[in-house]
This record gives sequence, C-alpha cells and structure tokens, in this order.
Amino acid sequence: MTKAENARQLFLQGYNCAQSIAGAFCQDMNMDFNAAIKIASPFGGGMGRLREVCGAVSGMFMVLGAKYGYTETADKQQKTKLYYSVQALAKEFTNINGSIICREILGGKIDCGFVPDDRTEEYYKTRPCAEKVYDAACILEKYLSEN
Repeated sequence: MTKAENARQLFLQGYNCAQSIAGAFCQDMNMDFNAAIKIASPFGGGMGRLREVCGAVSGMFMVLGAKYGYTETADKQQKTKLYYSVQALAKEFTNINGSIICREILGGKIDCGFVPDDRTEEYYKTRPCAEKVYDAACILEKYLSEN
C-alpha cells in the first residue's frame, strides 16, 4: 500500500484530513503514529471546522516542517527553502483541486459550529475529502522522493 492509499484509508477510518496525512507519513516525521495524529487533530475541517486551509494541505506542511524545518531564527536561507517548498506544494494541490481552502473545495459549504459531522455512508458520499487526502499524499510522496 502506498502512503497515499494509506492516507485515504485513514480518512475512511474516521481520522480527519490532517491526521490522515500525518499518520501516513509519521515515519517521515520521526514520530510514532499516535503523536503525529494527536498533533494534527486540530487541523481537520479546515482548522477546527473553520473551513480555512484544507486539513490535507496543513498535513503536508506539518510533514515538511518535521522533516525540513528550521530551528535557528536567523537562518534566512533555510526559511526561504522551506517557504518555497510550501508554496510549490500548495500550487500543485491548487492545480489539481482549484484551491487550498476547505470551504472552496467543498463548494462554498460552511458548516456552522464546532461539532464534527457523524461519519456515515451519506457523509462519505457528499464529501470529496478522501480524494483530497489522496491527492495531497501523492504530491507529498513525490516531493519527498525527489528531495
């Protein structure tokens, strides 16, 4: 199973979009599965159901940070390299999906409130999220193999 397939499976098991990416790439982050999904947990629903940046995209960026992040605040070269990578991955995701913004991907749907939807058969029929997770994981797999 590829990491992209694993990420999609994690989503279908009930993990949010960010958790699905973080869980599939936890070894790349040098984290155990539970630590990775716990850190990623607030980023589902476009950051706590705010419908902002897609959780799958946030998950990609978490993996980049864990793998290529900087610790020296004055390291402009490292920051520049990381920010370039973030923007390149965001652009690739946008080219495939039209946006990195959750509510735009969901067709303008903004669910009010903070209570997550039940993961029912109907939920999975109306949400493109499993495929967006798959797309993000494919993009990230390719990036990591080339870098």
